[in-house]
Amino acid sequence: MTSRVTGAGGGVRGEAVSIRRATARDAKRLTRLIQRSSAYEGPYASMIAGYRVGPDYIETHQVFLAVDAEGRLLGFYALVLVPAELDLMFVADHAQGLGIGRRLIEHMRIQARGAGLDRVRVVSHPPAEGFYRSVGALRTGTEPANPPAVLWDRPELVIPVGTPS
Repeated sequence: MTSRVTGAGGGVRGEAVSIRRATARDAKRLTRLIQRSSAYEGPYASMIAGYRVGPDYIETHQVFLAVDAEGRLLGFYALVLVPAELDLMFVADHAQGLGIGRRLIEHMRIQARGAGLDRVRVVSHPPAEGFYRSVGALRTGTEPANPPAVLWDRPELVIPVGTPS
C-alpha cells in the first residue's frame, strides 16, 4: 500500500510525500536514519549504539517509510501487531517540523484499525513524549530503565486508533 499526501504543509518544500511498505532492501537506509538521529546524541547515545534494522525485522513487522518526490527517506515507523506496539518511529533531522511524524502516526492508525486493533502501546523516548501526546496518545505509566543500553525511565503511552470499521 502506497499513499500520497500533498497540500498545505504537505510535503518537503511543497513536494509530495509518499508512505509505502518497507522492503528488506530498505534495511540499511532505515538503520542509517536511526544512527544519524540527533535525538539520540549525548546521554541517549547508548540506546542506539550498534542498533540495526535488519531485513528479517522488516519482513516480520509492519514497517512503513515516508519518502519525498525524489525518493529521499523522511521517516519511518514499525508497528508490531502482537502485542500491539509502535516499536520504532523516526523522522530524519532534515524533515523535523514538516508534519512527517503526524502523517506516519495517522498512517499507523489506519494500519492498526485494519488489523483489528483499538489501541497501540508506545514506550517513548523521553523527549518525544510531547509529540505523542500532541497526536492523542495517553500516558499510562513508566517503563523502568533497563541498563546498560537504557539508563533512564521512559514514558509509556497508548495511542487510541478507534474501532475497526
